[in-house]
Parts: sequence; C-alpha cells; structure tokens
Amino acid sequence: MIREQIEAKLRAAFEPAYLEVTDESYRHNVPAGSESHFKVVLVSDRFVGERFLTRHRSIYGVLAEELENGVHALALHTYTLKEWEGLQDTVPASPPCRGAGTLA
Repeated sequence: MIREQIEAKLRAAFEPAYLEVTDESYRHNVPAGSESHFKVVLVSDRFVGERFLTRHRSIYGVLAEELENGVHALALHTYTLKEWEGLQDTVPASPPCRGAGTLA
C-alpha cells in the first residue's frame, strides 16, 4: 500500500519522534480504493532552524516517486519536537474537498 511506502520513506529520511500518515482519499472526488490524498504529521528535530517551505520541499524530494505515480496531494504538518510540544499534540483538520460529490 502507498501509505506504508510513504511512512517507511519518511521514517528512514527524518527519524521522526512522531509520524502519522493518513489516507484521506475517501474524502475526495476519486474512485473508490484510490490512494491519492494523504495527510502527513511529521515531528523531527531535523527540522530545527528550517522554514516550513524548506521542510516541505525536503519531504517532496523524499516522496518524488510517489508524487509522480498517483499521489495527487499531501497535506503536510511539519514540526520540531519543541513546536509539537507547544501544540499539545493537536493538528489542524484537513479542509473538505472542493470537488467532493461531483464524480459520476
């Protein structure tokens, strides 16, 4: 499964203190069984001193193959351990799909 591939690659690249990869494809206008939309919560001290854009670009680089082969969207929530502790382990909910319900 693609979710497991994503998780394994991110664990290897970032050695996270916390990682959650959620398949949110069911919330989008895609055929049943699609694995195309994912939410990633990644907490790693490798992000210390990095801007969010840099963090996201590094994730896109690690997941380049998946993004070229069917993964349409990643909702990325990237934090250092200190930032994560300040959030009290809460992550913003993903917004609803703008095209939901239009697939015939």
